[in-house]
Amino acid sequence: MNKLALLVSSLLISACAIKSTSTTAIGKENTQRLTAITQSLPADHQARHSSRHPVETLSFFGVKPGDTVVEVLPGDGWYSKILVPYLGKNGQLIGVDYNLDLWPKFGSWANAEFMEGRKRWPTEWTGNAKTWGGNDGAAAQAYTFANLPADLTGKVDSVLFIRALHNLARFESNGGYLSQALAETYRVLKPNGVVGVVQHAISEDKPDTWATGETGYLKRSAIIKFMEQAGFELIGESDINKNPKDNPVAGEVVWRLPPSLNAAEADKAKYQAIGESNRVTLLFRKK
Repeated sequence: MNKLALLVSSLLISACAIKSTSTTAIGKENTQRLTAITQSLPADHQARHSSRHPVETLSFFGVKPGDTVVEVLPGDGWYSKILVPYLGKNGQLIGVDYNLDLWPKFGSWANAEFMEGRKRWPTEWTGNAKTWGGNDGAAAQAYTFANLPADLTGKVDSVLFIRALHNLARFESNGGYLSQALAETYRVLKPNGVVGVVQHAISEDKPDTWATGETGYLKRSAIIKFMEQAGFELIGESDINKNPKDNPVAGEVVWRLPPSLNAAEADKAKYQAIGESNRVTLLFRKK
């Protein structure tokens, strides 16, 4: 076999490996632990499992009990309520919000009352986390990307951006928020630590102007590009969160779909039938 053929063969093998939809092996016991935790959650939480696939997603990212995990934009804790008991008392969950000066860029709804809530969020989320895992739950801390402690450098096993990248990308040109978040991600990760991404994604044939983050969508190619520029390499991809029914046209935003259903009453049945957004699920490693 000549050198060109060998190169082509190698590239094909690498592409197949990256495109694999199999989950990262975390072991049968850990998979059972994850499954039991998700099945113990309230009905309103479980109602979204068929769209969010938390067991398969966390397994694919290789998250294990005892790990130190950063969860970006955890909000009220949908994933946190799984992670705190799953990581266990030897683990640590670190919630990270956007920088406070990003929020006013959304406009009038980010009013003074909303901003006071963002300021309280680290304390409130940390307090709530103590109830999610009981005595055996992971320790929880909360920060923004602007104040992640220096002593976290090189201490984190994985950083999870679950539907959290689009707003950072949206305001990158007006504050450098994406670059700063990824630089902090790189800093806190251990050597060979991983970044798990689940992101609303639009197909590559759509105009780039539809995928700036403003509509909630990004393109797979753009995600890979800015992750590689930040020093990460793509090592895995899964189709577990894909939804081919989600094929937006001009002017449609991701929030038209469940669970937001931010749409005209006459359109809600159509969007309900589509289900939650199409999402890419990508795994990167710190070089």
